[in-house]
Amino acid sequence: MTKKKAVLSAVALVATAGAAYGAWHWWSYSRFIESTDNAYIGADITVVAPKVTGYITNMAVTDNQQVKAGTVLFEIDASDYRAKVAQAAAAVQARRAAIDVIDRQIASQHAAIAEADASLRSTRADQQRSDEDLKRYRALAASNYVSNQKLEIAQTDQRKSRAAVDRAEAARTLEQNQTGVLQANRAQAMAQIAQAEADLAAAKLDLDNTVVRAAVDGVIGNRTGQTGQYVKPGTQIMVIVPTDELYVVANFKETQLNGMKAGQSATLHVDAFPDLAIKGRIDSFAPASGAKFSLLPPDNATGNFTKIVQRVPVKLMLDKAEGNPPLVPGMSVVVDIDKRGTAAMQTAAR
Repeated sequence: MTKKKAVLSAVALVATAGAAYGAWHWWSYSRFIESTDNAYIGADITVVAPKVTGYITNMAVTDNQQVKAGTVLFEIDASDYRAKVAQAAAAVQARRAAIDVIDRQIASQHAAIAEADASLRSTRADQQRSDEDLKRYRALAASNYVSNQKLEIAQTDQRKSRAAVDRAEAARTLEQNQTGVLQANRAQAMAQIAQAEADLAAAKLDLDNTVVRAAVDGVIGNRTGQTGQYVKPGTQIMVIVPTDELYVVANFKETQLNGMKAGQSATLHVDAFPDLAIKGRIDSFAPASGAKFSLLPPDNATGNFTKIVQRVPVKLMLDKAEGNPPLVPGMSVVVDIDKRGTAAMQTAAR
């Protein structure tokens, strides 16, 4: 009996110690941990699609290939786009030649205006001379030193000189107006040059877009394009998965969010690697519950209402470490959040 009592006492002591340790562990650590298995690895996957229409002439990458930003992914037949660039370049040259012609016309017009000014000055000098002659002939006719016929001739010459001045002034005005027309034509030609240069830039851009390059570092996936395939702008050819920039989206219950904040530490267990604990931290919280972003969000104002605990997506960033396994988007994860904060998590870990 004594031995049996000793065994029972030892068992009771162990049970008490275990319960005490469990209570202490819950009080100091477990009660601050929020967990969910509704979590998945995510990534900002880049969809690759062409901007121009044509046939794929070269598929430069294969499935699951690692690429760097700027790597050529595929090429589209560029013959039509080269022809358009040549056509647009010829149009620019033609517009510039038209400007040269107009500039020469304007220069000639300035010479014509100078000539009209000289002619006007000459006719005005003739008018002044005829005015002076008329005055002299009138004075002489009043004293009967010249005949009336001479006076009439002087009057006729004076009227002719005035008419010549009027014609010279009209010719000068016409030449000046023609210069204004040429200036307007030049402004129009300059606008046409700008349009032609814009067309050339667009044609060159389309030509450049026949070579599709990777926008980010990552791994090629879901490649559907093949050499010889006819594609249009927006046609998905492949995707690039940035495997070095992965994160985790954990859908916590709304009742678990109390006390959570950005920067808190997290321990992540990936189902594919159950024995490995990956460190991370809370990055941000979704602005609404997952139900609000669904295709058909619930409307509690209609029908019978049943209260359902909602889940809110929480984004967590992974701490980069040498020992991290090759993770891919879509893997299932179990997330443990320590709501005491990063410092407390590090202290508990030590």
